[in-house]
Amino acid sequence: MNAKSDPSTIALPGICPADDAALAARLAAGEASALREVIARHAAALHRLAYRITGDAAESEDIVQEAILRLWDRAAQIAARHPVGSLAAPNLRLGGWLQRVVTNLAIDRLRRTRRLPGGEVPDRADDTPPADHLIEGNERDAATRALIAALPDRQRAAIVLTYYEELPNAEAAAAMNMNIKGFESLLYRGRAALRQAWTAQGDAP
Repeated sequence: MNAKSDPSTIALPGICPADDAALAARLAAGEASALREVIARHAAALHRLAYRITGDAAESEDIVQEAILRLWDRAAQIAARHPVGSLAAPNLRLGGWLQRVVTNLAIDRLRRTRRLPGGEVPDRADDTPPADHLIEGNERDAATRALIAALPDRQRAAIVLTYYEELPNAEAAAAMNMNIKGFESLLYRGRAALRQAWTAQGDAP
């Protein structure tokens, strides 16, 4: 996790960001009710994201708690960059900031608990049907989840953000602290690796 990451401008689905600057100001003032509001708004979606990346419910709870505590600790800095009533205020998305933190914490946890694969899957043309069809068509299938869980950590996060959280590439890239071109390359390799895994185990049509 990059401790110097700035808040992003990503909004989690269904969350209205209009009062995020005011909420940040309340957090900065130490209002416990503001912290409870953040938890009510975002904790469930953040836990889902963490679980889809780590596959561990207990780890996911810890990740979400740590992310929310980081928001509490940094609220004064965030509020100072997005004062209520300023031109910068409408750009603040606390849900997006938390999403970025959770994504990076989840990847960090994975790296601490398993050895990273020695190399990346080389770029190549996707076979037919494309890997995204496999994901969409087998979203609830345990075998699909197992194959995604076996991907390199960052490829796994890219797949989760794109196909399960349904984020546009630009927002998913921001959640992973990447530029759009780098994220799309990572996602491409993740899809290729997933397709290759399906073919290897004989489940591809």
